[in-house]
Amino acid sequence: MATNEKRLRVTELDFDNIKDNLKVFLKAQSQFKDYDFEGAGMNILLDVLAYNTHYLGFNANMLANEMFLDSASLRSSIVSHAKTLGYETTSARAPVATINVSLNTTANTKTMSAGTAFTTSVDGTDYQFVTTADVTASNTGSAVPFDGVKIYEGSYITTKYTADSTDVEQKFLLRDANSDTSTLTVKVQTSASDTTTTTYTKATDITQLSADSTVYYLQETDSGLFEVYFGDGTVSKSLSDGNIVILQYVVTNKSEANGASSFTSPSSIDGITAVTTTTVASAAGGADPETISSIKLNAPLDYAAQGRAVTVDDYKTYTKKLFANTQAVSVWGGEDGSYDTSTGVSSNPEYGKVFISIKSTTGENLTTEQKSNLVTAFAPFKVASVTPVIVDPETTFLILNTNFQYDSTSTTSTKDELASLVNTTISNYSATDLQDFNNVFRHSKLLKLIDETDTSILNNTTTVTMGKFFTPVVGESSYNINFNNAFFNPHSGHNADAGGILASTGFYLDNDTTTEYFFDDDGSGNLRIYSVSTAGVRTYLNSTAGTVDYVNGTISIGTLNITAVSNVDGASSTKIRVTVIPKSNDVVPVRNQLLEIDLVNSTISGSVDAQATTGKGYTVTSTGTTTTTTVTTSSSTPTSSAY
Repeated sequence: MATNEKRLRVTELDFDNIKDNLKVFLKAQSQFKDYDFEGAGMNILLDVLAYNTHYLGFNANMLANEMFLDSASLRSSIVSHAKTLGYETTSARAPVATINVSLNTTANTKTMSAGTAFTTSVDGTDYQFVTTADVTASNTGSAVPFDGVKIYEGSYITTKYTADSTDVEQKFLLRDANSDTSTLTVKVQTSASDTTTTTYTKATDITQLSADSTVYYLQETDSGLFEVYFGDGTVSKSLSDGNIVILQYVVTNKSEANGASSFTSPSSIDGITAVTTTTVASAAGGADPETISSIKLNAPLDYAAQGRAVTVDDYKTYTKKLFANTQAVSVWGGEDGSYDTSTGVSSNPEYGKVFISIKSTTGENLTTEQKSNLVTAFAPFKVASVTPVIVDPETTFLILNTNFQYDSTSTTSTKDELASLVNTTISNYSATDLQDFNNVFRHSKLLKLIDETDTSILNNTTTVTMGKFFTPVVGESSYNINFNNAFFNPHSGHNADAGGILASTGFYLDNDTTTEYFFDDDGSGNLRIYSVSTAGVRTYLNSTAGTVDYVNGTISIGTLNITAVSNVDGASSTKIRVTVIPKSNDVVPVRNQLLEIDLVNSTISGSVDAQATTGKGYTVTSTGTTTTTTVTTSSSTPTSSAY
């Protein structure tokens, strides 16, 4: 179809295309038929018109995108959309530690005031931890103990505002972007002359409020700061002119002081200089404010939950909301599995409970106190008959043995350089496709990624071994290790003479530090314990030390007194690693299971494909009058190793 150049095309949004369209349009007019736009002042005017059109198009596009939560990119827009769903964004979180403080005095009672500062050091940097409430304790004989005191990293800030209804722009702001709203205390003083104060609580359910309810509301503003606001006298109590709003909160350095474990008290507390401080729980929980992607994900789910944790997704949403350090979370109901301190996580049902496994951003498991606090925090949202149980995540390590073949004529890289590239590919796959709950290891996908690492790589053979750690305790104990994936066992007695498909790192029994023992299996479901002579011969101490369930992928170790553990990967360790060969090269994590590729113990090797190099399936070598033809074949049969 012919283009009518006397009509301006308006479908372009790019600056250069807009300007070109303007030129085409003007040149089609008789007044500018032979006009030189590039060398004339008209060129500047065209730039202005093109820029103006470009800006208008950009703004219209931004406006349309910002109108919806899914497509919005500005934090202020995303927060505004989340607010309409009743979702409150999470502020920065301060690391929290628990300490016991003892004042050596004969005084009857003493008070440790809010804002009392303790100091610590992490990686050579000093940090301050503070209390957020007054605590009073009584003498127990020769000391006044303050037990289980929570201290928060940061500075304890007090901000005051005088209410003025004539100031329509007045806002009661927490004045730092790193304010921790979980530490916020809101008080309202009657006036400058009347020091009577009332502590306001945060509103959670407006259906329970009256005109006299002393509650406050919290929201994130366009500037990224948090604002406290109050009722209108109908839904909840309103402010009166002259009221003084007192905001007390902690401004934190977020996650920088996580892990702090030794704290120094101030020179005196309530006049007492003889102060003893002991740590109950190290600092943990410090985190950045909620990210844009997190708000987009959680706001609709929170709205769907309607203030109640009923479904699995509800519990996932509230876990992320109540525990700021959540990187990933897995939730399953008691009908899908259970947890027992002796047997661990299993598929046995346990009704009336919901199990929650959390991968923390710190890489550490939740402490006992954090688990207890989280269960308590669930109380307002959970169904009365359901009990939340926090379960530590378990990592199954995948040890790979990769051998690739490549065409040396189509690359300038050496074999070692290609192996390094393959290692990077495997590392990236582990980071992006694994290390999260429910992320399956797909063998064929990894093979494809390895082949695509470099154009010279023609094929690869990669075998998989699964590994898990368990920590033995001194004294007679039994252990259960659950891989949740079937083991390779083509027939009863498979590979019994060579140790079956199971192996382990070393350990010592019954305080004997001279004989190092290992685990293997007999291919018939029996776990064995053996030692190795200097000649490499296995001597079995116990051929029925436990059982191996090849179908369900579980190992049960009978009662043993493991008193010491050998080094693992060249470093001292308190854990024993057990490795097995899976039935399938695809490994599926379930419940609290995470998958991660063990890059330390995985091996990568390469070789030149002779067929690709010569262009034929054989090579010819001549020596004197003798000619030898060597046929080169490549095997696609993977080899297995339990280590």
